[in-house]
Amino acid sequence: MSWWKGSGFSVVTLIPIIIILGAVVVAESKNYQDVRCKCICPPYRNFSGNIYNRNVSQKDCNCLHVVDPMPVPGHDVEAYCLLCECKYEERSSNTIKVTIILYLTVVGALLLYMVFLLLVDPLIRKRDLYTQPLHNEEEAEELPSAVDRNNTMLERVEGAQQRWKKQVQEQRKTVFDRHKMLS
Repeated sequence: MSWWKGSGFSVVTLIPIIIILGAVVVAESKNYQDVRCKCICPPYRNFSGNIYNRNVSQKDCNCLHVVDPMPVPGHDVEAYCLLCECKYEERSSNTIKVTIILYLTVVGALLLYMVFLLLVDPLIRKRDLYTQPLHNEEEAEELPSAVDRNNTMLERVEGAQQRWKKQVQEQRKTVFDRHKMLS
């Protein structure tokens, strides 16, 4: 694994290479299911309805070229084909494949990032062994803010959240006390 570290390769450079190779492979392989003619034929007399699919050109997308075998006898073919609804459908399987590859790449990158954060988070959250937990609110207000300067950004955000929660509790207490006085 030492060649990996020394060569300058990383997962970030490997992902675009995989995407480009995947796009080349997709472009080279022609999928003949990208175009089709779909005919939906309703029930006719004593014949049940059916759906027919065939890979034909757009000009040949009609009942006579798609419905095979013809379920009705020769003299009823024209009446049967008038009831059928044929549509030419076209899709780009290359676009679908590239979209799926990009989606899976983004999800994979997010999963890797989550694993990275799970591994690094304990290192970031190392507690200072010299600080003691606070026992009451009066001690919290008396401590100097010098301790806060050494905190990480995450701890600062958590501290701000705790201060906000205390303010909300005080506001609730004040509102309920006033409500009791007015009652």
